[in-house]
Amino acid sequence: MLEVGGLPVRGGNVNAHSSQRYAGGAVSILLAAARTGARAVHAGAHGSGPNGDLVRQALTAEGVHLADPPVPGEDTGICVVLVEPTAERTFITTYGAERRISVDSLARSGPAPGDVVCVTGYSLYPPTREPLLEWLEGLPEGVQVVLDPGAALAEMPGEDRARMLALTQVWTSNALEAKELTGVGDVAAAAGAVAGHLPEGAVVVVRDGADGCVLHVEGATTTVPGFPQVPVDTNGAGDAHTGVLCAERTLGTDWVTAARRANAAGAIKVTRRGPATAPTRAEVDAFLASPDRDEDRPGGSPGRGTVPGHAEPPVVHDL
Repeated sequence: MLEVGGLPVRGGNVNAHSSQRYAGGAVSILLAAARTGARAVHAGAHGSGPNGDLVRQALTAEGVHLADPPVPGEDTGICVVLVEPTAERTFITTYGAERRISVDSLARSGPAPGDVVCVTGYSLYPPTREPLLEWLEGLPEGVQVVLDPGAALAEMPGEDRARMLALTQVWTSNALEAKELTGVGDVAAAAGAVAGHLPEGAVVVVRDGADGCVLHVEGATTTVPGFPQVPVDTNGAGDAHTGVLCAERTLGTDWVTAARRANAAGAIKVTRRGPATAPTRAEVDAFLASPDRDEDRPGGSPGRGTVPGHAEPPVVHDL
């Protein structure tokens, strides 16, 4: 991650104010889920070099299980993130060992009924697209597929996009990504329009920056207000939101409360530098309980522990 005063013109130059290495991508979602109290599994691939070491260190420090050993002889790729003073970020990405997945390697993550499999859109680029879709199509009944589409879905061939949407039981995206799918600019209307592309009964969450998010469940659309902050880095804010949302649902939290807690996590995250800096459950609790937030609050959500009827809480799997 490089902090810059602005993006250079083509052929130009810019000096960065700072630089820092982080484990990001799916790591950001998994750490947010684990810090919320869910059991979390990394279902994708990771390299055997220093980048892979950084990924494993970040995940194991938070108790996230890695389903596969490192890919021999190849390191995890990198994403150069340019962060401007507005907190906007620009990505330049390379591929590496994280693209070395197969149906068999994904299956070793062992999702079971009640678990959530979170698909990040960047995994939908080739060469990971086909083995990922094939694996998702063979998941056991009762495993819920959550799609955070990123920019990738709009660029997919129509047939592949239709396959992914047919598997999606929960859509969570920003407003632009919802508009790219539906052509609808109004956030609340876009949430309902996205639902029209998904299987019957699917849930849609559309993030709207500091304004919070819109939730479309069982045909009803609800606006869940956000918590505006002065941002220093928006990189990973959507990942924090997604990770907390997934974790809360595996822990039995109702949709509105889960979305509100995810909004709070995103608000906290934008005040911190780095992508994998989602807050803990206790930090979200403290944020929501602060005297500045004296508005009516939905009922509390369960803490770390088991869901009634489960020997252990369900699992959030991510690629």
